[in-house]
Amino acid sequence: MTNSRYDITTARWGDVRKMPGYDMAILPWGSTEPHNRHLPYCTDMLAARAVALETAEKASERGVHLMVLPGLPLGSQNPGQAELPYCIHTSQETQKAVLRDIVLSLRRQGICRLMIISGHGGNIFKGMIRDLMIEYPDMMICHNEWFSIVPRAGFFEEKDDDHAGEQETSVMMHYYPETVDMSLAGAGDFRRFSVEGLNTKVAWLPRDWAQVSEDTGVGDPRKASAEKGRRYMEAVIPKIVDFVVDFIAAGDKLYEERPLSTE
Repeated sequence: MTNSRYDITTARWGDVRKMPGYDMAILPWGSTEPHNRHLPYCTDMLAARAVALETAEKASERGVHLMVLPGLPLGSQNPGQAELPYCIHTSQETQKAVLRDIVLSLRRQGICRLMIISGHGGNIFKGMIRDLMIEYPDMMICHNEWFSIVPRAGFFEEKDDDHAGEQETSVMMHYYPETVDMSLAGAGDFRRFSVEGLNTKVAWLPRDWAQVSEDTGVGDPRKASAEKGRRYMEAVIPKIVDFVVDFIAAGDKLYEERPLSTE
């Protein structure tokens, strides 16, 4: 994760220009919001950036060259969270405008593949991507949420783990131990909706964070460890790398070559 040729934040044009070519750009995208009391505001962006950089390093070993773009801390926030000091709420319109400018910049340079690695569950990219791919059909834009690729079971003990809990804290302890201060951690205790259909996703509305959590966490982080984070990411990263390698190898042939029924 130290090779600047794959990290535009530290890359030099003198090195980049010597590369034979990049196969795809990766955009880490997170948020700026409190993460309990022990994790940094930009946890979502930092974790996504770490995942992107490790993916780029591992993919390069298999002959696929990726450029990791600067991480974006632009998140959509819930009521009750958005009012907390220095929490930044970024509207869907703003996010789409930023993504459009990035897509147009890459397209102008002949870079037509982009993957967003999302670290913030509140950011919804599907509609934006559909719009942009209709407008610019030569672009291939995909995204993932690194934290939902591999189930937590078998890696973490806490079942109720949503925000700044055991999973996220463990991953930050693995990638950025210097940013985690467990002496500040709250218990991550939280209230569920009183209407069960909202808990079971019969319907959805944004949670009012002021009613949900006292320390802004949802899930207890106190069983977290760097070792748990390492083990979990050892399961996640190969899946992303395999996808990237397959995605590049497929070129424009992303669908099965078999006849469809005309009946």
